[in-house]
Amino acid sequence: MSMPNLRACLCVAIVASAGSTIGRAQEGPGLGVPATPEQVSGWAISILPDGTGLPAGSGTAAAGAEVYAEKCVACHGVDGAGMPNDQLVGGHGTIATATPVRTIGSYWPYATTVFDYVRRAMPLVAPQSLTNDETYALTAYLLHLNGIIDEDDVMNARTLPRIEMPNRDNFVRAVP
Repeated sequence: MSMPNLRACLCVAIVASAGSTIGRAQEGPGLGVPATPEQVSGWAISILPDGTGLPAGSGTAAAGAEVYAEKCVACHGVDGAGMPNDQLVGGHGTIATATPVRTIGSYWPYATTVFDYVRRAMPLVAPQSLTNDETYALTAYLLHLNGIIDEDDVMNARTLPRIEMPNRDNFVRAVP
């Protein structure tokens, strides 16, 4: 077989092979099963910075202290000091330094993000196990520990988005 004919045969074989690979890739590897609408809705719980998506419920720092003592202190230490997991309190004035301490009070831009994260991911061993009231109370407690709200301030879907976080203006929105 001449060299041009060999090249033509190889090109046809490569194109044919790629075509069959593309068809298989579009079908997928055949792993798992499609998620049901009920399964998807259980994780469709995002909270936007403006409070869109916040559920009914409420809580105060005083109530949150009890939830924290029961479900958080083992991982985050007394008063959110950290150890063995992340420090939640302090770090003010460190963000622009060589050793920033990123806590709720020093780094996070929105109080609604605290609620969203706590509800979605905490406690680590049982995510999404807190009630809405427990989540609002725990969020209030964490905000109070960081000196952002008073102990008796009530956090709910109306009040939480109004909280001005200390580092809020140091973030740049990538999308208008």
